[in-house]
Amino acid sequence: MNTQEFKNQDELTRRQIMVNAARSYLGVTVAPMLGGTLATGALGAPKKGAGPGKVAEHVIFLNMQGGMSHLDTFDPKPRNKEVQGPVEAIPTNGDYEVSQYLPEFAKIADRACVIRSMSSTQGAHEQGQYILHRSYQPRGTIVHPAIGSWIVRHKGRKNATLPGFVTVGTNPKNASAGFFGAEFQGVPLGRPDEGLKDSKRPNSVSEEDFTKRLAIADVLNRKFHETYKSPDVKSYDSLYDEAVNLMKSEDLKAFDIKREPSATRSKYGNDRFAQGCLLARRLVEVGVRFVEVGLGGWDTHYDNFNSVEARAAVLDKGFSTLIADLEDKGLLDTTLVVIGTEFGRTPHIVTEHNNGRDHHPACFSAVMAGAGVNGGTTYGKSDKEARRPDSDPVSVQDFNATIGYALGIDSQKVLHSPSGRPFRMAGADKGLGTPVKSIFL
Repeated sequence: MNTQEFKNQDELTRRQIMVNAARSYLGVTVAPMLGGTLATGALGAPKKGAGPGKVAEHVIFLNMQGGMSHLDTFDPKPRNKEVQGPVEAIPTNGDYEVSQYLPEFAKIADRACVIRSMSSTQGAHEQGQYILHRSYQPRGTIVHPAIGSWIVRHKGRKNATLPGFVTVGTNPKNASAGFFGAEFQGVPLGRPDEGLKDSKRPNSVSEEDFTKRLAIADVLNRKFHETYKSPDVKSYDSLYDEAVNLMKSEDLKAFDIKREPSATRSKYGNDRFAQGCLLARRLVEVGVRFVEVGLGGWDTHYDNFNSVEARAAVLDKGFSTLIADLEDKGLLDTTLVVIGTEFGRTPHIVTEHNNGRDHHPACFSAVMAGAGVNGGTTYGKSDKEARRPDSDPVSVQDFNATIGYALGIDSQKVLHSPSGRPFRMAGADKGLGTPVKSIFL
């Protein structure tokens, strides 16, 4: 394959080419390495005072896939039974109420700020998830970087031998670096208990043979790069060095949640989301910048109340245990934990759909905790039906800008695509997000 043919392949195809080459030359699949592990350089250390008092080092993004009902979780309207239905509100140890479905969250609400005035311009799942992760509407001509890629691009990797960006149990597209390229790609894991696959030298290949194969691969790579001088080819130049560094890293064991004491695993729960939260804590503990954990099943057009009760129980235990665990480990002050979703659900209850709720991007809720967040508070307010923001509206771009602010990142800083087009972490000029600084202490 010549350089033009290589360039004409999409990102996933180019990555597969490198996987096949590694398998052929080395006897090992280094698929996990074809991602954010190549991103070593930051754009510059955050300036003093650029973010809140305690600048975050890590983000754990809990993605509620499907459109979480705000009325039945973080913004109940108990005095309006027409929109609230059978769900009651309960007090918390903060200055707000939450749904009865979140009793464990109620006990740690003093660590979290609930944003009740979120809004999005996208009312379909794929487009809503895209703008939530990238601050831009999807375009056929370009793929924008996911927020984890933006963070690694701005901050660099904290651990030189591990990926800077990992997703767990969510759409692999959420790990895409878009036009940033392979060096800022996230590593997508389907399950939290599968570990980082294919990252060890197989027993069938001795250390001596492996070293010989590396030398052969290096010669072949050098000849190829000399013949085809392309940035797309050169972006993979350090692939094998990076792969070997990962394979020898002591911190690789962080991906193996079976190493965690059984008592701790039981506290989180046995479901994939809970174990994903545990994996996220283990990863930030060894320096991974950004970890996303997905929890699906929130698309409650039918049977909303039973469905939300089941999903909320999983979220409730996983989130509250994660916050307590991060605090016990001394990591909460430097880890921003967020709960995000693509949109909310309608105040109108669709009785003919067994009391379902439809998509509602005009108003929904999100949560931020840790990393200097002023816990026990709310930001913004929805109207009496939770139909629209009544005060202090927060766009998806504002939300992402606020994540950047917690990390000391200037989310409005312009970076350019390979074609020279300007882009920002906080979105385009029209609808450019600004951080909500007042939610921090």
